[in-house]
Amino acid sequence: MAILITVSTATRAQVVPVATGPSGPPVSGTLHYDLRYTQTAQFYNRSLGDSQRSNVSADLTYANARATRPFALTYSGGDSWTISGANTESGIFQHLIASQGFLGRAWAFNLSDNVSYVPQAPITGFSGIPGVGGLPGVPGEPVQPILTLNTRSIYNLSNANFKHRLDHATTLGISSNYGILRFPDGNGLETNAFQAGPQLTMRLNALNSLTSQYSFSHFSYTAYTITMQTQSSMFGYQRTWSRRLMTSVSAGPEWVQSSAGSSSPSVGNTIPATTDLTMNANLTYSNTRKTTATLSYIQATNGGAGVPTQIGVRNKDANATFTRQQGKNLTISFMGAYMRTQGLQQAGVTNGKVCSVSATRRWGRYIVVFANYSATQQSTSSALPATAIRGLSQVVSFGLGYSPLEVRLRK
Repeated sequence: MAILITVSTATRAQVVPVATGPSGPPVSGTLHYDLRYTQTAQFYNRSLGDSQRSNVSADLTYANARATRPFALTYSGGDSWTISGANTESGIFQHLIASQGFLGRAWAFNLSDNVSYVPQAPITGFSGIPGVGGLPGVPGEPVQPILTLNTRSIYNLSNANFKHRLDHATTLGISSNYGILRFPDGNGLETNAFQAGPQLTMRLNALNSLTSQYSFSHFSYTAYTITMQTQSSMFGYQRTWSRRLMTSVSAGPEWVQSSAGSSSPSVGNTIPATTDLTMNANLTYSNTRKTTATLSYIQATNGGAGVPTQIGVRNKDANATFTRQQGKNLTISFMGAYMRTQGLQQAGVTNGKVCSVSATRRWGRYIVVFANYSATQQSTSSALPATAIRGLSQVVSFGLGYSPLEVRLRK
């Protein structure tokens, strides 16, 4: 509360008419931040026990005002501590995304970096910290698809994307990224991942487009000399049905190969060469600012699941979200997801299911109150470490936030 009062006082001094001239700020653009305090109760099965925690979190978003050199930065993070019960998920969590763009008449180039530090595998929606509210910038596709507790991890993903408009209907894109996953306590599978490939988009008319894409991925591991490669060729179709509804679907063959290497007996020396189907489908509905709904499905091979016994996994992930604004002050959100993770080396499947509902209400000009309920269930036929979640876990949380108006900065 002392932090909230101190920053609130400083912010009230900042929310004034925009300064101009020599006394203005050294940067221009828009700046926004939120502060939150959350009380959380989490209910596990008998082996893990129940717990109560407090969370303090904040997020900060900045975007400059340059049309040809856009820059954006989003930070979210905080701390969680246990009040009673099992101390399984306490600790600091941090997340930062920075993006720099360069725009020309017929081309665009973007560089971005996404880095996060969390005390466990992301749980809420497979992408966030339970009970802290909707922190921005959290990736939708999990890098640890098997949910575990007490597994502090550092994840960093760097991206480079280039697009060039060849003519009025054809655009060529080239993308690459490099990611690392590390576990400071040595209780997870540490992975290096590199991906690159071109994409061609052909606009048939104002409503329809065709895409073709080739992708190459290479995975290596700090604890083993084995490596894994995937190659895929995907062909897709995009359709804009109206101003509110858009759909896209891409699919194609995927080839998986690996190199032999020394490893522990529990992991084995090779990953079987396989050919399978990779797929990506999305549906987006947006009714002005009041209603937003999304459906997505991803089917692909990944280098690992974050646990030492799962080198090479096959993921099938489905996700649905719905957000509705009631009046000016109330926002209601629903989310449901299903994830199926199958190991390439060992027989066994891990299934994860999650659903959540949250409500946020603005109380006055700067204060927001929110409540959230989420349920997660994970079952497995694989040999997983003791830190893996088994059975049903539930989270109930209530919170208070400070959300000032957006600040516009001018030099």
